[in-house]
Amino acid sequence: MNIQIFGKSKCFDTKKAERYFKERRIKFQAIDLVKYGMSPGELKSVKNAVGLAALIDDKHPDAALLSYLAYEEDKLEKLLSDPRLIRTPVVRNGKQATVGYCPEVWKTWE
Repeated sequence: MNIQIFGKSKCFDTKKAERYFKERRIKFQAIDLVKYGMSPGELKSVKNAVGLAALIDDKHPDAALLSYLAYEEDKLEKLLSDPRLIRTPVVRNGKQATVGYCPEVWKTWE
């Protein structure tokens, strides 16, 4: 397993996800989403796994603006330029991915 956790430093669910993998002694790479962002390839891979709607953080003040963008490519471009719009944690395992705290899915990866 090659686990990557993209999260925000103040996100409670990100901390819970990191604790989940630590308790099971599963190595993971933690990436600060706000500081480092995601590459276009990583974002596209996650979008293919979970869908674009699941990626958008509805609690962010600018989330409503994304609904006015007509094309999916424009929405992805906005997510890349402002990673705070991405709901966290984003947990990747190769081509598989989850958004949010999803231990029921992670169990199937073990």
